[in-house]
Amino acid sequence: MPAPVRPLNAVDHGKVKINPSRHFAHVEKEQIVPLIVHEFASTAAEMPIVFVKNSETGEFTPVAILGFEQGENLFYGQQWLASYAPAVIMHHPFALMPAQDNPEQMQLVISETDEVLNGTEGEALFTEAGEETQYLEQRKNALGKYFENTFITKGFVNFLVEKALIVEQTLNLEVNGQKRQLNGIHLIDEKKLNALPDEDFLEMKKRGYLSPIYAHLLSMQQFNNLAKLKNKTA
Repeated sequence: MPAPVRPLNAVDHGKVKINPSRHFAHVEKEQIVPLIVHEFASTAAEMPIVFVKNSETGEFTPVAILGFEQGENLFYGQQWLASYAPAVIMHHPFALMPAQDNPEQMQLVISETDEVLNGTEGEALFTEAGEETQYLEQRKNALGKYFENTFITKGFVNFLVEKALIVEQTLNLEVNGQKRQLNGIHLIDEKKLNALPDEDFLEMKKRGYLSPIYAHLLSMQQFNNLAKLKNKTA
């Protein structure tokens, strides 16, 4: 059962402490996690990056693939089995959500999970006087920067869509000697990319889009990494 998510405040959470952990039990069953464009290079070193399409809105979201099937996270273990953990995982148990009384204003919320919250060990969120600690300020600033970067990521994805570079593909893979198919994923079409006119390439270079594009393309090699992790858990 999901842990309750509540607006963070000194009254309800004045005694709460965060126990830092790289166990990440909250993503034990997550096959994919969303990414911002700024972390493509770090993610691509260990995980495949693809795009998934929202069936209702038609919008694309870049994600890291963590497993071959729904509910499977091959990087989850006694400790996180990768050097890099996507930012959305690291921000737990905090998140920014629209305020109930003003949807245009974002508020900091906390997921009250027993795994990371306690009153005895870890980093305090508030002082005895009810003031925010330096630790909480740092976490808030990181979340704020992440939120800003989601808009940059949307601009990046919109550019790819505008240039018709994102295409649906079915990947045929062999895992543990068995053939598997990954459906419903979208990739950047390298042939279409190479066929773009020079002015589009200059525009992508100007916007800083070339690096994440090539990181995405290179990340396809990480399906081999996933297969190795699958073999270890078999």
